[in-house]
Amino acid sequence: MTGEDLSGIVLFRGMTTDETKEALSALFAREKTYKKGGLIMRAGSVTNNMGIVLSGSVSIESVDAWGGCTILSHVPERGFFAETYALLRDEVMLVDVRANEDCRIMLLDMTRLRPGGDDPGDWHRKLTANLLSISLQKNLTLSARSFHTAPRTIRRRVLSYLSHIAIREHKSQFEIPFDRRQLADYLSVERTALSKELSRMQKEGLISVKKNRFTLYDVSGFLE
Repeated sequence: MTGEDLSGIVLFRGMTTDETKEALSALFAREKTYKKGGLIMRAGSVTNNMGIVLSGSVSIESVDAWGGCTILSHVPERGFFAETYALLRDEVMLVDVRANEDCRIMLLDMTRLRPGGDDPGDWHRKLTANLLSISLQKNLTLSARSFHTAPRTIRRRVLSYLSHIAIREHKSQFEIPFDRRQLADYLSVERTALSKELSRMQKEGLISVKKNRFTLYDVSGFLE
């Protein structure tokens, strides 16, 4: 992977090709591929690595002691994961990272960027600033999920999530990154109950849905 190939990725924003290449070398960059459903990082482990999704996508999942799964976030192509765990020494991961589809991942060893480490080079300031930007965006993403799971009814949770996507995409017709099971996990509802509610909402003319493609209509008066 060359510096030119990564020029559009936020982590390397504002860096020259030479700086990017120096960063990749200093952080021992390497690529790995995973099949759909493959476990990339496991809860309970400790990692020095953050990941960049070069192709495909991954899900960040919380699995309880009884095997119940909650999807916390979806990481698309050019997205990032595990940077916080990689930067904090000996911090045990509380989540699984799983391939949402066949994907290609770049892993970066963040040991040299930890507080108190040696100055790794001129590229360090730019990359650190970009990491801060990524962290702030992650906070917004996690905050958004708390809004979607706060309503008591499934309908309001669905509409909270769909309206968020519509506002972000600036259109009423869009695709979501989850299948039905994953959407149920993300919204913390039962899959069967979610399917029934989506069917009702479609019959009432609130939405139309085909697989993961949704169209959102005027929902005023249909929120009970």
